Amino acid sequence: MSLFLLTFFLIYGGTHLYFFFKIKAAVSFGMAASLGLGFFLLVMMLAPILVRVLEKEEMESSARLMAYTGYLWMGFLFLFFSFSLALDVYHGFLHVAEYISHRGFTPFFLSNRSAFVIPFAWGIVTAVYGYFEARDIRTERIVLASPKIPQAHGKLTIVQISDVHLGLIVRRERLQTILNKVKEASPDLLVSTGDLVDGQINGLKGLAELLQDVRPRYGKFAITGNHELYAGLSHSLEFMQSAGFRILRGEEVTVPGLVTIAGVDDPVIERFSESSSEEEQQLMNQFPKDTYSILLKHRPAIAAGSMGRFNLQLSGHVHKGQLFPFNLVTYLFYPVKAGINQYPSNMVLYVSRGTGTWGPPIRFLAPPEVTIIELVHGPGN
Repeated sequence: MSLFLLTFFLIYGGTHLYFFFKIKAAVSFGMAASLGLGFFLLVMMLAPILVRVLEKEEMESSARLMAYTGYLWMGFLFLFFSFSLALDVYHGFLHVAEYISHRGFTPFFLSNRSAFVIPFAWGIVTAVYGYFEARDIRTERIVLASPKIPQAHGKLTIVQISDVHLGLIVRRERLQTILNKVKEASPDLLVSTGDLVDGQINGLKGLAELLQDVRPRYGKFAITGNHELYAGLSHSLEFMQSAGFRILRGEEVTVPGLVTIAGVDDPVIERFSESSSEEEQQLMNQFPKDTYSILLKHRPAIAAGSMGRFNLQLSGHVHKGQLFPFNLVTYLFYPVKAGINQYPSNMVLYVSRGTGTWGPPIRFLAPPEVTIIELVHGPGN
């Protein structure tokens, strides 16, 4: 078992154990109920593995049912845990205040039952709300001006999708909704900034054909994210190519007289291929100075050696945390905000909130988006 999986299951298992002790403190029940609850929590903890096993056995319907059940539970549990932990911290402060002041604050404490029921209700309500928020795909429109965009051309419209995670949960209906918004924008270019497919890649029949139906004037470009590797890199690349994307893996393409677009692999792929972070620096050095330059990079981090070498970087990966307050955790690793981030030398980093969902089919305070970037002539980057 990899270190990542071991860490994940230690944390996820610990969260389930936390839930078990919280409900035991709030509700009195016997041995049979405890064993039943323990078995349910064990199955839910192992759900991500069970999904993969069912897929390999080509039991797609069972795999989808397990995916929906297990990942909806995962979303609820995270929402419950974050609220319950906040109450634990609150109670901790009360205990400290009692110790320092030598006074009792008993009226301010919640009972064990209330301390369980309130986060439980919060988890249910926000999970239901989040399920519908995840299906409410927003359109974000930004306008960027640059003297490098020819005035005679008018505007260049680029549509970005990111982190769609096509698989067992995000399927044909959701993809069709996404593509309807893409078509409404009448893009000159369509870009996918990684994680187009998910770790569960079964059952994608017919989805490539939907993507083929989008034919921007200057083409479609895609890069790999970490989930392209989890889904099987060769299968993922084959799917993206059959969907009509040109995959940029450490290379650049110039739309004559308009823009230069480059793309790099996600760093996780470096462990399994000959690509390296040095290739990004070499790629940046090749950018023509007089053409508006765009870098497609899955993770929202600008390499130190790339500063000042391009105009716009389009990224995704973090989903704006997907479930508040998980965005506070992702911010520790990628301290940038969703949306526009300005840098010196007139550089812009745009971070998509993502178009689909990973894991739980839930979003809370992080609605999915299809991004429309309009490049126009004018002073700017």
